[in-house]
Amino acid sequence: MSNLQTANSPISHIPVIDIRALLARTEERYRVAEQIGQACRDCGFFYIVGHGVDEELQRRLEQLSRQFFAQDLAEKLEICMARGGRAWRGYFPIGGELTSGQPDLKEGIYFGAELAESHPLVQAGVPMHGRNLFPTNLPRLRETVLGYMAAMTQLGHTLMAGIALSLGLPESYFAERYTWEPLILFRIFNYPPAVALSESEWGVGEHTDYGLLTILKQDHSGGLQIKVNQRWIEAPPIPNSFVCNLGDMLDRLTGGLYRSTPHRVRNLSGQHRLSFPFFFDPNFEAEIKPIKSVHPELLQADRNHRWDNASVHEFRGTYGDYILNKVSKVFPELKREVI
Repeated sequence: MSNLQTANSPISHIPVIDIRALLARTEERYRVAEQIGQACRDCGFFYIVGHGVDEELQRRLEQLSRQFFAQDLAEKLEICMARGGRAWRGYFPIGGELTSGQPDLKEGIYFGAELAESHPLVQAGVPMHGRNLFPTNLPRLRETVLGYMAAMTQLGHTLMAGIALSLGLPESYFAERYTWEPLILFRIFNYPPAVALSESEWGVGEHTDYGLLTILKQDHSGGLQIKVNQRWIEAPPIPNSFVCNLGDMLDRLTGGLYRSTPHRVRNLSGQHRLSFPFFFDPNFEAEIKPIKSVHPELLQADRNHRWDNASVHEFRGTYGDYILNKVSKVFPELKREVI
């Protein structure tokens, strides 16, 4: 791939951080927080190891996901997103999701926090809240996905406590103001083997994530790239690790000090590539305001360098306002269901 950063460049790799002290809440967690803060300032991406998420649960999730995507299209469409309605859940086929107006070369399933019809947010018709759609012919997928989301939600709270410490804030800062009831979004993506892709064709094109923190499980195939200082570097898989990256709302909250870094995927492995992005986002009704003094030079660079020529720092409103505007561009045919 052209334009990839070399080992002699200022940032040629993504840091790997062992978070066991953060999980155990020992004094050593302050050192871990410093490492996280450095990574957030330098490139907005970092790997975590020592995270404690059950490896057997991860293996089962990957195995069942491969079984789902190996099915005929008609079987997968039994849980298509059109049936998810305002909850914005279900399966989409290859080309069914757009990035910057271009169809992505991937298929996937959208999940979120499992809420009963009696839940107040569902009763109120709040978009992106409700029940998930699961295939009836893979009954173990439901319990596996829900168990995985529960584990990752707990991990998300832990990492946000570490990010708070890295900013000199109380560990409970985000939990009290933004993630007391986080918007949980989870995706399972399958990237088919690429065949003679053009320079404009990507599994998913250049983009940033919308919320606070993304925690990504990726298989062994590779293909993830991140953009640092206008150069692309690889984010190869590391066994039993997760790749973490910051979203637009953390960029906004920190006044540009911590960046939501553009990234993209091209599957050149010659086999199907699975990825499992888990999005730990602010509460839908949370109003997003800066928590640190604004740095004018950083905010100017934000508009000049972002992939969409927009600025997260000009946004005003709730996280629900922000994400609905974004996802309606990803699935324009479903826009009427949630807006």
